Amino acid sequence: MYIYTCNPDHESMLTCIYEAWASGKGHGNVKLCVEPVEQFRLFDEYIHVDAEETKAESVSRSIWHKISPQMYWEISYALLSFEEDALDTAYRVLILGFHFGARVLDMVQYREVIRFREIRKLVSREVHSFREFLRFYCVNETVYVAHFEPRSRVLMPVASYFTERMPSENWMIIDDVHREAIVHPRDEECYMRILSEEEVFALADTEQEDAYTRLWRNYFHTMGIAQRKNPACQMNHFPLWMRKHVTEFRNPDE
Repeated sequence: MYIYTCNPDHESMLTCIYEAWASGKGHGNVKLCVEPVEQFRLFDEYIHVDAEETKAESVSRSIWHKISPQMYWEISYALLSFEEDALDTAYRVLILGFHFGARVLDMVQYREVIRFREIRKLVSREVHSFREFLRFYCVNETVYVAHFEPRSRVLMPVASYFTERMPSENWMIIDDVHREAIVHPRDEECYMRILSEEEVFALADTEQEDAYTRLWRNYFHTMGIAQRKNPACQMNHFPLWMRKHVTEFRNPDE
């Protein structure tokens, strides 16, 4: 088995798909995964693939024109997933997609399609949840900063929600897991930044208590109806791993 590996960014993964497809080794003899590889297998050959813009664009154009624009967006979303098999599953679905066309996502008789839809749904749920649960802190009365720790790389789709709702504010959303940030200057286009160790350390102290955070926390706990408290239901919609940076669940002494 030939294992094609790459960095977990979008361009690298599309390049990895290109290289595996063009290798001529046969689809059944290749597997794709993102780095770091958790466990190397003894008899497999590992091939690292670096990102190449032209190859990534070639894959994108092929998906868009030969399958469908919807398939392009579905693949883009699925590749954000933290699931270990996300890249390889996307590759298997593309094999079917180039053969059957746009109807491939409805062909649930194929286990690759079923798994792809599961991965896509997990990413969508995570994006939706963090759009609801993201909390901003005002820093120096000039910029709003929000931290979160997603499992998947959902920073961009989460941030796109706020570009439409806070266009005239200075704000920043920080992914503490993947060390990335979206920066939005007032009335300008936002941009992504890869954070250095020093920047991560400096931005760690931006979650500062103020009158508004205390007011929101008091409102949350005061308005709750004790007789209707349902921790199991709450956990289902808002699991513990999502709550670390959420104002109403933070310890004010932290």
